[in-house]
Amino acid sequence: MSSLSLAVRDSSTMLRRNLLHARRYPSLTLNLLLTPVMLLLLFVYIFGDAMSAGLGGGADRSDYIAYLVPGLLLMTVGSTTIGTAVSVSNDMTEGIIARFRTMAIHRGSVLVGHVVGSVVQCVMSVVLVGAVGVAIGFRSTDATVLEWLAAFGLVILFALALTWIAVGMGLVSPNAEAASNNAMPLIFLPLISSAFVPLHSMPGWFQPIAEYQPFTPVIETLRGLLLGTGIGHNGWLAVAWCVGLAVLGYVWSTKKFNSDPS
Repeated sequence: MSSLSLAVRDSSTMLRRNLLHARRYPSLTLNLLLTPVMLLLLFVYIFGDAMSAGLGGGADRSDYIAYLVPGLLLMTVGSTTIGTAVSVSNDMTEGIIARFRTMAIHRGSVLVGHVVGSVVQCVMSVVLVGAVGVAIGFRSTDATVLEWLAAFGLVILFALALTWIAVGMGLVSPNAEAASNNAMPLIFLPLISSAFVPLHSMPGWFQPIAEYQPFTPVIETLRGLLLGTGIGHNGWLAVAWCVGLAVLGYVWSTKKFNSDPS
């Protein structure tokens, strides 16, 4: 077999391994998925009327649902990838990676299996949270088929970028608890973005903090695609953030993984 065929075969095997682990131990994924669902219900049914006032123009709760759901979908991606950091850290500390290194398998397949498995879980989690959003009133009637496809592609690209960052965090963490703590910015950053309120409603000194971070342009792009509204410069900023984080996470993760003693 060629080296490419071996890499694909071994990566597929590692992907199946990680998906089986997620199926047999779903508690971590469910706990991480619970956070965006609870925030969605909390901000809609408890704070919905008050938060909609920040949108201006006589917006009501239904308008706020439309505003909120895209941000919560991307927060779901960040939450799900925390499980990846924990899973990678477990593999590194429990000795299974050392065993893999003694076997005739493609070296990079271990990380590829984690990454692809995490992206699959992210997409499934986004679908579940999106279903909750639709159940409580979210509608995307103005988006075209092309915009829906672009939105789906953006979610996958963002999940890929955050997953590589999470893999790097898992590799440098001494244990699963540290990995979970190190990955907490993936949940914290959406809270200080435009996910819940528009930038113009924030204090002036805080607006640059919310604007110049990866979640805000991606959220604004996804919001524009799903609602059929303008995107402006956020489109290329979102792609640039995703590509930059993916490359950074890939280089960081592979360098750390390959530098460990055989």
